[in-house]
Amino acid sequence: MLEHWIQSRAAAALGWTLAHSLWQGAIAALALMAIVWLTRSARVRYGAACLALLALFASFVVTFAIEMQRPAHVSPAKTLSIPAAPRGVDAPPQRERSGWPDWSEYLPWLAPFWIAGVVVFQLRSAANWMAARRLRRRGVCIPRDSWQSRLDRLRDRLRVSKTVTLLESALADVPLVIGYLRPVVLMPAGLLTGLPAAHIEAILLHELAHIRRHDYLINVLQAMIEGLLFYHPAAWWISSVARAERENCCDDLVVAAQGDAYEYAAALAALEQNRNVMQEAALAATGGTLMKRIRRLLSSAEGPRPALTPLITGSILVIALTGAFAVAQTQRTPPPASSTAYERWVNEDVVYIIKPEERAAFEKLTSDDERKQFIEQFWLRRDPTPGTPENEFKDEYYRRIARANERFVTATLTGWKTDRGRIYIVFGPPDEIESHRSGGIYQRSAAEGGGTTTTYPFEAWLYRYIDGVGNNVKIEFVDRDGSGAYRMVTSASDKESLALPPGAMPAPKPWPTPSPDTPSAGASVHVTAGISATVSVPLQNYGNHRVGLYGTVVDKTGRQVATFEDSVQGPAQAYAKSVLLAPGSYHVDIVVQDSASGTLATDSLNFQVN
Repeated sequence: MLEHWIQSRAAAALGWTLAHSLWQGAIAALALMAIVWLTRSARVRYGAACLALLALFASFVVTFAIEMQRPAHVSPAKTLSIPAAPRGVDAPPQRERSGWPDWSEYLPWLAPFWIAGVVVFQLRSAANWMAARRLRRRGVCIPRDSWQSRLDRLRDRLRVSKTVTLLESALADVPLVIGYLRPVVLMPAGLLTGLPAAHIEAILLHELAHIRRHDYLINVLQAMIEGLLFYHPAAWWISSVARAERENCCDDLVVAAQGDAYEYAAALAALEQNRNVMQEAALAATGGTLMKRIRRLLSSAEGPRPALTPLITGSILVIALTGAFAVAQTQRTPPPASSTAYERWVNEDVVYIIKPEERAAFEKLTSDDERKQFIEQFWLRRDPTPGTPENEFKDEYYRRIARANERFVTATLTGWKTDRGRIYIVFGPPDEIESHRSGGIYQRSAAEGGGTTTTYPFEAWLYRYIDGVGNNVKIEFVDRDGSGAYRMVTSASDKESLALPPGAMPAPKPWPTPSPDTPSAGASVHVTAGISATVSVPLQNYGNHRVGLYGTVVDKTGRQVATFEDSVQGPAQAYAKSVLLAPGSYHVDIVVQDSASGTLATDSLNFQVN
């Protein structure tokens, strides 16, 4: 289910959105950094930080909406029959690109990790909100009426229209505001009697400033955006600037209302001292946010000193993302301007999808400029979204070639030349795969006539719909010689091997027979994960010669379970053949033949699969 969802349009759009948000956040952070350096106004800094955070969130949403308009999967051009394999082609098709890997195909896998992170951070925010709600109900008491009356007078001075309740809390260690519609100011127990009245008024003015500025609601929205952008260091830095400047804005309101910055700084110092008495082991005597605010109030000539870390981080992100997207753009360039490359393009790259009339027209062209223009028009005719910089059909087509070369390569064929690779490139990944890699006893379906038979190793691919072919198209590939080169068959009965006993492999071709004094081939067997046995043979002593390799694997009863016959053109360091086996004891016989001299080397090895 996860892999199916990863291939959806939403996962691809979300992956690209997360990638784009890196450079978008870096630009927002750099812009805010410039504003922080240029101005000392807390209101300007706070507004810029809020706008930067909002812009980052808006760009995330807009980018996702744009990416959702781009199809993540585009079906190939309509075809009326399964194409035949090309003839006389020796080199695999390669898309013209730099040596950089194409990371875009892995971007959809970011989506589930992002969703999991968002869930964790939003649950944390919800838990914090519930804990704050409990603070206004547990361990609280109503102070003397005189304090509530004084709070009301201060509220009128700051022109706060909402009714504000004052409570003492045994659980809070600093004054704080809880709630938006019915705000409550919580004062630590004993603070109202432990500080001078002027200091208490200054602290209450600060909390009322939060209410006047609607900071509680903004802080809730800020926490939600932090949860969505939890992976982005720029988002966390922007958010920290917003929180710091929010407190500075409230401090400026208090100073404007009282007119004495030194008196307010003394109140903050007393509050810090009171908190240190309550939690001496938790905070140092000169630490905490309050001390930074006091230093700001008393050091008016002190300029801003933001950390350089966000600047460095943002610069690195911008440079890295610019380079990555530059590489992505170079990967979309057409083939190079050389006749050989154009011949390879028509005979290899698009051999499965080019129409006969297109090939005939291409072969009549005489200059590279004409060929280049033809290729551009070739892909443009298949572009599902003309007018956009992306050609989804072309990108998907080359992506399939790369996947085929990874998944279906054999000892003698590149993945795109195999039957499975050819079908994968033209029709895409199948909706279902039925794999019988060991062959043997097979129960026929009702559509195949029912009953039990014995088969070669085979795979059955099911496509629920192929444009121009039909619904529920089933294509079978059979490995008749055990070499791993699955061939497409036209009939379901072609995979059957009724002459063999159940579970047996077909007999190999006549192989070279070594004499008793034939030297050792130096082969070895390595068992991986308890199911895969890899036979390795060193080939560095054969130079540029073509080397033939023959092998037979039998179990402890003498039943043949696998064979292989491969040819390797030197120079080559080693040959490796992997075979999937059930647990048990096995024996492998290996013959290596130098095609140039005809000399042989052999090995017989026993091994165990647990």
